[in-house]
Amino acid sequence: MYKRLKCLVVGKSVTDNGKVYIYTLHLIPYADGRTVTRKVSECYIVLPQGEAHTPVILGEPGDEALLGVVTLEILGFVLNPFTRELQPMRMLLI
Repeated sequence: MYKRLKCLVVGKSVTDNGKVYIYTLHLIPYADGRTVTRKVSECYIVLPQGEAHTPVILGEPGDEALLGVVTLEILGFVLNPFTRELQPMRMLLI
């Protein structure tokens, strides 16, 4: 049915350069039950905390930019839900 996507959402202004390869289209559910179709790709991001490749949802006008769980994990961070702050992720080798 739906794939749960937890990734970076980038705005239309970022993707208007014509150099973005679209991998696929996904139906993305909102919390209120509505669904929208968005293009999905991959990008290389550089932040003060690190740099990495990450999946991205290509936003449309009116969509908010969002840094998702997958992107945070790739960069080695987790969100503390109580303080709403980023913290280094405790990485384990199993």
